[in-house]
Amino acid sequence: MKPHEIKPDTRLCTILGHNAQTGYMRRYFNRIMKHNNANATAIALNITDENFVFTMKSVGQSKVDKMMIEREFGVDVIQYCKSIDACASKEGRVDFIEVKGGEVYGYCLDDEAKALFDKPEFLDVQILFVTKVMLLANRWFDTKIDVDSIPILIGENNG
Repeated sequence: MKPHEIKPDTRLCTILGHNAQTGYMRRYFNRIMKHNNANATAIALNITDENFVFTMKSVGQSKVDKMMIEREFGVDVIQYCKSIDACASKEGRVDFIEVKGGEVYGYCLDDEAKALFDKPEFLDVQILFVTKVMLLANRWFDTKIDVDSIPILIGENNG
């Protein structure tokens, strides 16, 4: 979704990372939204390591209520969470946060993503990644979970 396409009824979430604007997480999230004809987009917050602490200390009091976390901050974000789910605890990192009542909660999607496949041990990193983004899109914006569409989403040349 291009900035001029964002309307008052467009639903939003955030991505936090060094290159969140041009990274794969935003690209695949927006492809999934387009594929599902969903009026939602991810706003990227490109930050440096120096800005990470301030951002995480402030997120609970901000208007942000859903945020995808790029890989480079997945481990460090844990300390800013009131609690994390069992998967995040097991993996030692967070894929996304949700803010409820000013408190930050961290989640990991590996287990849920792998459960969608008969033989998750054969998944490559990219398919697992797109599956996790698809699960987030479903959680936040009620899009379809259609693992059969993952090769199409990966193969699209438009962003």
